[in-house]
Amino acid sequence: MTAHRSSPELLTLHGVRVLGAPTIDLLARRFRLDAAEVRELLLDAQARGWVGRYDFLGHVTWSMTEAGRAEEERQLAAELDAVGARQIVAAVHADFLHLNAEHGRACTDWQLRPRPWDPFAANDHTDFRWDSAVLERLVRIDSGLAGLCSRLTAVLSRFAGHTEAHRDALLRVQSGDGAWLDAPDRASCQLVWIQFHEDLLATLGIPRGSDN
Repeated sequence: MTAHRSSPELLTLHGVRVLGAPTIDLLARRFRLDAAEVRELLLDAQARGWVGRYDFLGHVTWSMTEAGRAEEERQLAAELDAVGARQIVAAVHADFLHLNAEHGRACTDWQLRPRPWDPFAANDHTDFRWDSAVLERLVRIDSGLAGLCSRLTAVLSRFAGHTEAHRDALLRVQSGDGAWLDAPDRASCQLVWIQFHEDLLATLGIPRGSDN
C-alpha cells in the first residue's frame, strides 16, 4: 500500500489542532507546505468559522473552534475510511497506550526524585545514576515510538515528523539541556508526545482523556 498524502486543506486544519496555536511558518514547515498557501487556507477556514486568529504584539497564531474540530474530525474519518487505514491506526493506538504510560512515568521520574522524608521531592539532577536510568528508559520508549510511526506513515504520510522531533529533543536532553524533556515553550519530548497522542485521537475521533 502506498502512503496517502492528505490534502493541504486538511493538513492545515489538522495542524492547527495537533500543534496547538501554531504560526503559519510552523504549520508550513511541519507539513512541508508553502507558507503563502497555508495563509490562504487559514483565512478560508477562518471565514467558515473553523479557526480563530490571535495577534499579540505582532505574533500571529491560530487556534481551532468547536466547529472546526467537528469539521476536522469529519474529514479525518472520511480520509481514514477512503484509504482503508482505520484498522491500522486503531491497532497502533492500542499499542501506544502502554508506551504512553511508560513515557508518563519516565517524565515524572525526571521531574521528581523521591527521598525517604519527601516522596515528592524535586529532582535536582545531582544523582547521575538516577538521571541515566531515566534516559535509558526514554531511549527505549523513543524506539517504540519510531516503530509505531513507521506503521502509520506506511499508510498516512502526515504522521511523519513525530519520530524525528522526539528524537531530536531527546538528543538535546542527553547532551545536557534538560529543558528539552518537558519545557512547554519548545518542541520538547513531552510536547511532541502530546502532539502525537492528539494526532491519534483526532484521527480516530476519540475524546481526549477517554483512552487513559
